[in-house]
Amino acid sequence: MFRRPVVQVLHQFVRHESEVAGSLVLERSLNRVQLLGRVGQDPVMRQVEGKNPVTIFSLATNEMWRSGENETHQMGDVSQKTTWHRISVFRPGLRDVAYQYVKKGSRIYVEGKVDYGEYMDKNNVRRQATTIIADNIIFLSDQTKEKA
Repeated sequence: MFRRPVVQVLHQFVRHESEVAGSLVLERSLNRVQLLGRVGQDPVMRQVEGKNPVTIFSLATNEMWRSGENETHQMGDVSQKTTWHRISVFRPGLRDVAYQYVKKGSRIYVEGKVDYGEYMDKNNVRRQATTIIADNIIFLSDQTKEKA
């Protein structure tokens, strides 16, 4: 039932075009991230000389699983892993909204792309950084805080 539309979408992403054998092959690729979590710190806005400002904050996502499970019983210890993500917002309208309304502890949904970069720290040591470049943020209601 859904096979044909899925095949069409996948074909659109993997199709490549080449005019002459051995020439540059252009093909589509995808770099998308979806995160749902809680903000770890109030955002800060930074501006490097000659570049546009950026709003930066951290977002925590949790993964939970139960160890020792079997098919008949749901016993076992519950384990949890928290992963912290660095979120950067460059888009002018979204950057300002994020700076003004994103707050520590807020529950938000972020869409964007992964970016891997390098920088020099205070001691002139080259460091690697993974950043999520946000292009959409959805603010979610927080039932526990609304009741208080």
